[in-house]
Amino acid sequence: MRIRPSYTDVLTAAAQTGVAVLLGREAVQQGWPTLDLAGFLLVGLVNAPGAVRTKAPLAVCLFVLAAWFVYVTAGYWPVVNSFGPMLAVYTVAALRPVRTSLACAALMSAVWIYAGLLGHGPGGGSMAAVLAQAVVFPAVLWRFGLIARRSAALARQLRREQDERARREVAEERGRIARELHDIVAHHMSVISVQAGLAGFVFTSAPATARAALDTIQDTSAEALDELRRMLHLLRAGDHDEGADGAGPGGRDAPMPGLSRLGEMAERVRAAGVPVELRVTGEPRPLAPGVELCAYRVVQEALTNVLKHARHARVRVALDYRPAHIAVAVTDDGEVADPAKIAQGSGHGLIGMRERAKLYGGTISIGPRSEGGYAVCLTLPTSARTVPRADDLPA
Repeated sequence: MRIRPSYTDVLTAAAQTGVAVLLGREAVQQGWPTLDLAGFLLVGLVNAPGAVRTKAPLAVCLFVLAAWFVYVTAGYWPVVNSFGPMLAVYTVAALRPVRTSLACAALMSAVWIYAGLLGHGPGGGSMAAVLAQAVVFPAVLWRFGLIARRSAALARQLRREQDERARREVAEERGRIARELHDIVAHHMSVISVQAGLAGFVFTSAPATARAALDTIQDTSAEALDELRRMLHLLRAGDHDEGADGAGPGGRDAPMPGLSRLGEMAERVRAAGVPVELRVTGEPRPLAPGVELCAYRVVQEALTNVLKHARHARVRVALDYRPAHIAVAVTDDGEVADPAKIAQGSGHGLIGMRERAKLYGGTISIGPRSEGGYAVCLTLPTSARTVPRADDLPA
């Protein structure tokens, strides 16, 4: 459970005040005047402002040092209220420029030396010890604050780089998906071209055949248009990384993988030493090529993650053909791996799976199972025409 920084400051100020009050009760035993009403009031003025130290660090530091100066001048035991100024100087060093924090540290040293001149100093001992403490303590606090400031700046830079890397990975993954969709659309256009030629050839001699060819053209063109709408919606920035020849994975030279090749994929994983059980339920039927490709790639990525992060696990791949959609589940019984590591897998891991499911209007859940192991569950519509069009997809 995380606590807000403002609540942490309040709790810290309350704790400091409580410690100061408890130390004040020991003042008489150390040879200092006991804390009276004015002393307790000054204790509150030195420690209570720490509740807002991160909101106004410089103002709080100056006020605390001034209150501590008054407290020391009044003749009270300086060590009682030394924690408030220390925290204030550290906060300024952690949140403000170096020159400002150095000035505050020097001011704390001056008050420390002033306390030593009035008595024995906050730490007791000789004046030489007081001078050493007046130099060492503020310097150490300033140094720690400076380290904290630099660490916070590095953390912010790291978050920005991670966000930028995540956006870049999403763009690259979308580009790869779009190139695959380009091949699917090209396939549809090829079918339309052949059917149109057939319809023209038998238009007068075999009207029934021509009508069947026209029906095929109508269905195929509708699916191709839906694929094209999603592709254009996905690639707002365009894909400039690869030429139009489509060679390589997802190119025209390679056949587009589908669910019929899950058996081959399972055999390859078994050959790598991971037991894989493939179970198909329902009545297998032809699906939109993009839907098959999406399911195939998700199973491929899930099995790749098992090979990388759970080599000794047993894997079960379940494909269920349902009336309006298909359901694919890849589960293993291995130890749960770090999701941050899984995200770095082939196709950018979790990012790739979620982008594919979103593209085809499906749903996907990825995470550890309560009984152990990891699970990837995907549900997809079985026809491109049942998927929300690009204009309906969230931006």
